[in-house]
Amino acid sequence: MIEAIFQYTFMRNAFIAALLASVVTGILGSIAMEKRLISMSGGIAHASFGGIGLGYLLGFEPIWGGLGFAVGSSFLIAKLSDNKKIKSDTMTGVLWAFGMALGILFISLAPGYMPDMTSYLFGDILSVATDSLWIMAGFSAVITILFVAFYHHLVLYLFDEGYAKVKGIAVGILKWMVYIMIPVGIIVVVKVVGIVLSIALLTIPASIAKLYAKSFKGVVINAVLLSALFCISGLAISYHINIPSGVCIIILSTIIYLGILGVKAIIVGRQKAEQK
Repeated sequence: MIEAIFQYTFMRNAFIAALLASVVTGILGSIAMEKRLISMSGGIAHASFGGIGLGYLLGFEPIWGGLGFAVGSSFLIAKLSDNKKIKSDTMTGVLWAFGMALGILFISLAPGYMPDMTSYLFGDILSVATDSLWIMAGFSAVITILFVAFYHHLVLYLFDEGYAKVKGIAVGILKWMVYIMIPVGIIVVVKVVGIVLSIALLTIPASIAKLYAKSFKGVVINAVLLSALFCISGLAISYHINIPSGVCIIILSTIIYLGILGVKAIIVGRQKAEQK
């Protein structure tokens, strides 16, 4: 049955896209959780819809417009995070709504029939074309190389920024690198689960990994593996029962996450009862 599925090009592309997205979400989800940037990541993802709509209006590849808006929004939030008068979460909320509104406006102004934006909002991994796969592979490679090359500096920055400064590490450069990696990674994830659901795939695998891993490296590795498991399993289920792939991936991962939390709560409860 597996051979029968992978005889189709779109299924092979979907499988590769799932693996690429898993690497990105494992790395960036772990970073975003430690630096408390999950909410910001959601805002950036939604703001990117403005660029996607602009791409449709002006006739260029929408994903490049989404990348431009995502990086621009990330830069703006990063800059305002140093301003004590304007909280970054406030600007995140503003850009979240503004990006979605702009996207809808641009798409409505585009000539011809309004395109179906479901794949961008909720993902459609089965429609990932070979050209898009190369873009995803390039972005994923850049994120992975940066993460591996600056791993030790990133760990200090994430867990003790003050100590990192004392050690002479260029914290400012690391901050901007993180704020560039996140929007680039989001564009990779959007092709798999869409704008609306991207924050869940960034959060859930890393959250589960953090429950059991004893080091940051362990969190990242386990988050990558869990994300791959969720994406591939969700892809297989969606293919067989004919439901949207992005929705299936998130529902599956959420059910497993809640189940793990429930089991952990029961175990902790029993341990406390035995101690009494």
